[in-house]
Amino acid sequence: MPGSASGAAEEADAAPPAPPGLTGRQRLVKGLWPPRLTRAQLIVALLLFGLGFGLAVQVASNSDGDSALRGARQEDLVRILDELDDRTQRLEDEKAGLEEQRDELENSSDQAEEARRQTAEKERQLGILAGTVAAQGPGITMTVEDTKGAVEADMLLDAVQELRAAGAEAIQVNGVRVVAKTYLTESGNGVAVDGNKITAPYRFKVIGKPQDLEPALNIPGGVVQTLEKEQATVTVERSTKIVVDALRAAKRPDYARSSSR
Repeated sequence: MPGSASGAAEEADAAPPAPPGLTGRQRLVKGLWPPRLTRAQLIVALLLFGLGFGLAVQVASNSDGDSALRGARQEDLVRILDELDDRTQRLEDEKAGLEEQRDELENSSDQAEEARRQTAEKERQLGILAGTVAAQGPGITMTVEDTKGAVEADMLLDAVQELRAAGAEAIQVNGVRVVAKTYLTESGNGVAVDGNKITAPYRFKVIGKPQDLEPALNIPGGVVQTLEKEQATVTVERSTKIVVDALRAAKRPDYARSSSR
């Protein structure tokens, strides 16, 4: 034991003296320097530096522009305003021109569509008059019973003329379409319409205004009374739907041509 104590005393005498106590600031500086940066921290620092540099350049450029306008003469400011007004006016004119073109295109499209519609409607109307298309609408049905065989072609022609004068738009007699150039002739014990022989009973299917057609046939001394004098029986019925489906083949005229150019 005495030997061990003396050895410990000798080692204590041989150790260097403890450094004097450090202040808090000294310890902070010693902890920060030299810096110990990791790779991630270095990358973040570079990115922050680039961002700050870009912001500084942007602020400087804006400041230069504002300072240039602040330092400009009154004449220069007036010229700049005039140029802006002129540019605004040009843009407004361009906008108005484009809108006008759009409206013209829309109107021309509507006009073309309307023209096509009117052309189709006119073609349909002409087809009805020419007998090349079927037709339906309100009208009357007139049936002539001729048991005595006394009804002649001119009597039926008078009926056709009377119906046309009353506003008939389409007429069909026993399956034969009546058109502008229709003619009736005697044919044995019957009547021929445009060369097509028909026999009693004669049935007229007529499209038009019933309120005008029926009175036109029943006027004193008119078609009905004339036929009844020949002992024929005539019945006239109004209808809200008359179908005229007998057709005529379209024929090209031999000499007449359209005068439109």
